[in-house]
Amino acid sequence: MNRLASESSPYLRQHAENPVDWYPWGAEAFARARAEDKPILLSVGYAACHWCHVMAHESFEDAETAALMNELFVNVKVDREERPDVDGIYMTAVQAMIGHGGWPMTVVLTPDGHPYWGGTYFPPDDRPGVPSFKRVLVTIADAWKNKRDAVERTTAAMRELYENSARVGGPTGELSTDLLARAYRALQGRYDSVHGGFEGAPKFPQTMALDFCLRWHAASGDATALEIARHSFLAMARGGIYDQLRGGFARYSVDAEWLVPHFEKMLYDNALLVRLGVALWQVTRDDEIRRVVEGTLEWLADEMTSPEGGFYSSLDADSEGHEGKFYVWDDAEFDALLGEDASVAKLYWGVEPGGNFEGKSILHVPSSIDVVARRARVTPDDVRATIARAVPVLLEARSRRVRPGLDDKILASWNGLMTRALCEASRAFDSARWRDMAVRNGEFLRDRMTHEGRVTRVFSVGGAKGPGFLDDHAATALAFLSLHELTFQPAWLVDARAITTVMEQRFRDARSDARSGAWYDTADDAEPLITRPRDLFDNATPSGPSLALETMVRMSELDGDTKRRSDALMQLAALAEPMGKWPNAFGHALGVTDLALAGAVAVAIVGDPTSLDTLALARAVNDRYIPRLVLVSAPPDEAPIPLLAHRPSVRGMPTAYVCRGFACELPVTDPAALVQQLDLVNDKMKY
Repeated sequence: MNRLASESSPYLRQHAENPVDWYPWGAEAFARARAEDKPILLSVGYAACHWCHVMAHESFEDAETAALMNELFVNVKVDREERPDVDGIYMTAVQAMIGHGGWPMTVVLTPDGHPYWGGTYFPPDDRPGVPSFKRVLVTIADAWKNKRDAVERTTAAMRELYENSARVGGPTGELSTDLLARAYRALQGRYDSVHGGFEGAPKFPQTMALDFCLRWHAASGDATALEIARHSFLAMARGGIYDQLRGGFARYSVDAEWLVPHFEKMLYDNALLVRLGVALWQVTRDDEIRRVVEGTLEWLADEMTSPEGGFYSSLDADSEGHEGKFYVWDDAEFDALLGEDASVAKLYWGVEPGGNFEGKSILHVPSSIDVVARRARVTPDDVRATIARAVPVLLEARSRRVRPGLDDKILASWNGLMTRALCEASRAFDSARWRDMAVRNGEFLRDRMTHEGRVTRVFSVGGAKGPGFLDDHAATALAFLSLHELTFQPAWLVDARAITTVMEQRFRDARSDARSGAWYDTADDAEPLITRPRDLFDNATPSGPSLALETMVRMSELDGDTKRRSDALMQLAALAEPMGKWPNAFGHALGVTDLALAGAVAVAIVGDPTSLDTLALARAVNDRYIPRLVLVSAPPDEAPIPLLAHRPSVRGMPTAYVCRGFACELPVTDPAALVQQLDLVNDKMKY
């Protein structure tokens, strides 16, 4: 056992029995590197990463390779999910050096932490165009010993790269509806009208870009924007990227058709897809969309929820050393398990002799129930009944297989994203079950991972650890705002405000002239690294800055703080040109821009939160897709925020106010009248 055996990260513990003399990231490794004048070999990955496992089996578990690593380097292993700051800093270097990035990421550093070489996966033996990992180790170690001038040139170039990226720029363009229209047209131009999603393979969900398309539909009435979001969601839901038996989406598809997934299931993907699905259901009332959303939440409840109410991070892509083995089937298994139902079930899920993935079949839904019924010469109801009988049989058989590994660490930002999705699902579907899960997770985040407005990054073995990053604080604050919209309990607003205050104090650029793009991913008292990272791109998850800016805008709508909104607009203007050119990289930021430009539809309900009349008014709001909604409620004379101040109830009844910029329509007590006002205000706000 090496030093990783005592670490809390499941990913690091996966490497605890390697013959490599691994160190976790920390002062001890760097002190040894300086004392022995050795470079540091930094290996970064995560628990659910398939190619991380491959390289571990091929190289890190190999005695000869490990001996080379131990002789030539001080070896450091990092879980990118626990330390996104470290991962982000060195991924920037790798992308600059070789033009792309990925995991496992392999970077060689000087003893003071500056990168001079980087790459991703390397095989154990030479392959055409790709050197073996052992060859790489010898070559890079030789450069440190004998070519220090070349090493110093590279590190100098990397320092310049970091200095340039740290500069804060001013506005790059004008924030306007024209900018949003340009971003939408760019997305529309990349839309795959046959398979859904956006062109190319591998194909990622790009949920935030789809969410922006749905917002654009609501704001402009563009029917194609709705079709892009709806078709893409359903294409994923019918593909192999969705677990047809248990629910939950895999990380991405290796093909353009959503058939063959990279089988890992990540909490954040499912949080974003649930939220998109809820919004699509509010617009379309499509039963299939609701079934997929609730199936994903069932998976969350049964497989991804800790005893304390936190949500685990991921399920591995591999089991028994093979990617996807847990999820795939052959037609003989269907025949043996399902008997007379097998033929219809195989038609429905596309199971054929020879399969569609390494001799087996990934379950997907290639044809509609009506088409399956015609081919099988049965009725559509017969098909539905057959599938209903088959699912529990197949799940029981699958439960006897070796399960993929579970990364059971709990990350604040990912939990915040999922809590927000649960709140919106509970409100839209009027579900007590999703409400209870959302509240329980919110209480976990508040009680176990937040203290005096500061959020901890990780909850794992031994409890909470590691200072939270910008996305942890902003995602948690937004989750608490959503919990208020769900429960109408004022304490959630108080907690959200406390986190927002800390976020602005600790993560904003302290320079007085730096209001544009002025967020760091790490707090001002975080561990000093070779640069203080700031990532403006919405990648697999919303960026810390885009989440922070949404928090500021929403808080300004509640508190009437116009400076927060104007600051947010100025900072968004720094991204104007990139948002228009590369909207896929700014999906969440585009949604925040829409909210900041147009202003919120703020609904303030004055009344007892447990009253049936109050709940009826809330139900009228929750039933509708209002992407710019800010919802707040409190009993009369107990308003904790300015938006509710001086909003009396009418005749002592629960009363709703529909407001824009603190200017409100006439108060209403009838849900039907509230719906009319919402429709009127939404129509006025269309582009």
